[in-house]
Amino acid sequence: MQFYLATSFIFPRSLRFRLFALCFATTHLPLLGYIGWGVATGRIAWAEFIVLTLATMAGAAGALLGIGALLNPIHALADALHPAEEKERKRAAPTLPEASDIIARLFSGVRRAATATQAQIDALNAAAHEDALTGIANRRGFLAQIDTLPVARRRGCIAIIDIDHFKQVNDQLGHDAGDRLLADFAARLSAQTRRIDIVGRWGGEEFAIFYQDAIEDEASWSLARIAERMRQEPVGAVHGQPVTFSAGLCAWRGGPVTDAIGMADDALYHAKRSGRDRIQRAARPSASAYG
Repeated sequence: MQFYLATSFIFPRSLRFRLFALCFATTHLPLLGYIGWGVATGRIAWAEFIVLTLATMAGAAGALLGIGALLNPIHALADALHPAEEKERKRAAPTLPEASDIIARLFSGVRRAATATQAQIDALNAAAHEDALTGIANRRGFLAQIDTLPVARRRGCIAIIDIDHFKQVNDQLGHDAGDRLLADFAARLSAQTRRIDIVGRWGGEEFAIFYQDAIEDEASWSLARIAERMRQEPVGAVHGQPVTFSAGLCAWRGGPVTDAIGMADDALYHAKRSGRDRIQRAARPSASAYG
């Protein structure tokens, strides 16, 4: 790479001619040596000198043709890495010539392709971890965000939330209205939780919140505030009544997060069975859940 950069001033737009210049210089070293010896001794033979010069030039030209043939696949690869629309744009709006040869074009093309590939990977990764309807994390993304936390910060409270009578919303208002309600509810959860908390759509009309470094009282108060706002400023209504939610809450102090999620889900079930529009705390986790 250093040698390539050091020689870039020689025919910067053409690698073929740069290679020819190097071949010409190196193949003429014997000729230069012969000239130096002839000048020093006064015994230079001009006929032999002319024949030797022509022979070396022919050899350098042959080397250039061979090198050009070998570089043809690289030219084709470089052209493939530069989109056709970019070529059309350059034809339509001429710009100052760039000091680059086929190696530089190939390098920039590979780098552009790598950047585009990484962007596609990032987009696919985001799509795999983000709920398309609400814009918040999906179940996989929710768990992935928890997994990336340091061990010392994997403690707090897990809440599993379910919108009450959501089927009636879809049946009476339509699925489009149901989708808007889900998106508005997700925005409400995100707006009324802390930045360190993790909010995700668990599936269907269920959502999950990880209240980081929070005790059950703090998490329960947060959910109660959200529930009260849902009554005062509803995101939707059925039969003239604001849409509410039920929630199951479980403290998590280490150990597998799935255990705390399971207990929060059980607590949610009891909240639904007890009349909905309520927050139910799970039974205290066993000692094994504290790590």
